[in-house]
Amino acid sequence: MTERYLGTPAAPAEPDVTPTGHVPEHLPSHLAISLWDFSWYTRAGVGEPFEDVDRAMAETVERGYNAVRICAAPLLVAGGLGLDELAHDLPIEGLGAAPDGGYYGRRTRWYDAPGGYRIDVRSRLFQLLESAERRGVSVILASWEYQQSTAFAGDPRWFEAIDAIPLAERYRVLGDAWDHLLEQIEAAGLADVVAFAELHNEVDFSILPPIADGGEAALERLRARHPRTLVTASYGKPPHLAMHRLSPALGVAQFHVYSYGVLDALQRRIDIRSEGTEGFPNAELRALLLPGAPTFAEYGRPVDWKLRATVVTDQMIYGYDWIDAAAWDSWLDAQYAEYREVMFREIESRVVAIAEWARWRGVPAVVGEGWVGYTPRDGRFEEGTHGLALAEHGIRTALANGVWGVVACSNAAPHHPMWADVAWQRRMNALVTAG
Repeated sequence: MTERYLGTPAAPAEPDVTPTGHVPEHLPSHLAISLWDFSWYTRAGVGEPFEDVDRAMAETVERGYNAVRICAAPLLVAGGLGLDELAHDLPIEGLGAAPDGGYYGRRTRWYDAPGGYRIDVRSRLFQLLESAERRGVSVILASWEYQQSTAFAGDPRWFEAIDAIPLAERYRVLGDAWDHLLEQIEAAGLADVVAFAELHNEVDFSILPPIADGGEAALERLRARHPRTLVTASYGKPPHLAMHRLSPALGVAQFHVYSYGVLDALQRRIDIRSEGTEGFPNAELRALLLPGAPTFAEYGRPVDWKLRATVVTDQMIYGYDWIDAAAWDSWLDAQYAEYREVMFREIESRVVAIAEWARWRGVPAVVGEGWVGYTPRDGRFEEGTHGLALAEHGIRTALANGVWGVVACSNAAPHHPMWADVAWQRRMNALVTAG
């Protein structure tokens, strides 16, 4: 009897666990990442998670992380834009006071910053790097400045300065700021703490042109001037079905993997992420609001420049501030079974696409954010049984495909409720650091 010939698959039968690209010898072989983002300076008031940055670093290490990813605010601290005074004395107010005596963003993840203090961002940045060096933590440096960082300031000058830069010049100015900041980090003897630097976070979801329009040139200049440091830019949603469209200038394949699935179904149903919708909020959203919630008109909105400085909308702020998180979670739990399989498959296929692109380009792959999506601060779907299973699937898939660094979950950081789940984070991070 002869065996039938059924063809030759284009992909290997088993995933390739070998590293996707070369990692410099002074860096860890695997990065277990906690997403500190911009919150290390926007949630640093008295009693807040980052009041003491060294304590936050110690808590991070206790949970098994060996890397943090932050907004280093390069345009503010090293951009040469006349912002030195603000860099050393930045007032933080969050999205500002609401008419009911509270503050906008109060129950909105990442935006729940009450503010009310001033901070020396530049000095605090170097304190963070020094703390990381003492504790054996690598730091991924990025910028969220053209996405939201400036909206948390109590002074519009930071936003106004970067907003005044013509669109075509923004990557050049970002590149110059990173050049100056990396020089300062090197002069302080802290260069080896830096895992890599990102020109900007999620260039596809920020107020920036396509990366080919100046971003590639900026990356090449940085690579030439700082050959010891990996440099790149990140994507919030890389073109998973056409990865060849990504720029060859990226020195790290640092991409994000969110599988909204059931969450997207709910968001579309209640129209929470739009702007300017007539009749907002609709009946479906009103049914999920907390008792006594103000109307959209009564609640108002942050001052105009703050909304211009961020990619979130006034409808999102109202909806997440006044949603009944338990009702939100109940809807997701009830509908999840219909979306479960596709969400697992989507996470796996996207992670594999990232890893294979990185292997083709010969660069390390990193999943710096993931796994479900943007939820209310008090929601627990992603922190619950379903969300944790999706996260573990993403982490294990990443490790099986040679990914260098992976986030436990975007919500696993000192400023999120998930920080309290110490055991799960330790277990996941032990998998990552063991490779």
